[in-house]
Amino acid sequence: MITKSIPNLFTIGNLVLGIISIILVFNGHFDYAAIMVIIAMLMDGLDGRVARALNVQSEFGKELDSLSDVISFGVAPAFIMYVTAFTHLAPALAWTVTAIFPICGALRLARFNVISGTPGYFIGLPIPAAGGVLCTLALFHEDLATPYLVISSLLLSYLMVSRVKYPNFKKVGVPKKAFWIAPVVILVALVLAIQFPKQTPKLILIPLAFYALYGLKKNVEQVFTKRRKSQRAAAKSDDSSRTDQMSN
Repeated sequence: MITKSIPNLFTIGNLVLGIISIILVFNGHFDYAAIMVIIAMLMDGLDGRVARALNVQSEFGKELDSLSDVISFGVAPAFIMYVTAFTHLAPALAWTVTAIFPICGALRLARFNVISGTPGYFIGLPIPAAGGVLCTLALFHEDLATPYLVISSLLLSYLMVSRVKYPNFKKVGVPKKAFWIAPVVILVALVLAIQFPKQTPKLILIPLAFYALYGLKKNVEQVFTKRRKSQRAAAKSDDSSRTDQMSN
């Protein structure tokens, strides 16, 4: 019974960190709020691996993970962006953009739970990556114009519900004998993040942004590939029509 509960403890830890992040951002501690989301990402990455290592995967754990992710990587990052950058916008615009992000995240998770994807890939940007980009990007609110942050939030929302394939690193397993070191890894990450609260989130933004942009690049490539195929098909159709006319 205790063994079966271990992965769920990581998931609940993820949820608790998301709630703490929301509390911190409304108390003006933006850097620490973003750090809580980043540590929650680490917890989220470990719960599934621990469950597989212990062979205790369950539907309950899967649903709990999705519900926790909506809070930690949907609601919390959206609030961080809202409080840091959107409060001076027209309320209708600010509230709409803020709400769209967790809504798209919830849709992304629901689709993930009911539709089997391509092995080795996620369909759509995973919500932890999207939330990580949004909450760390919000820390640049003094350097980036608000319209860019609004566009970034909407773009991340779109990528979550898109059909773009993203590499899936969750299947990288953890040996059963090694997963007990996971709490130590989380503790070390937490200490480092608290020691360097301003630098840590901004450093995390770099790899997360590259991961998100990878999908955007693939999406653009797919659009141009489809357009080229349709143009070639149209050209072939024209050539065949001309050939038929000449033969007649």
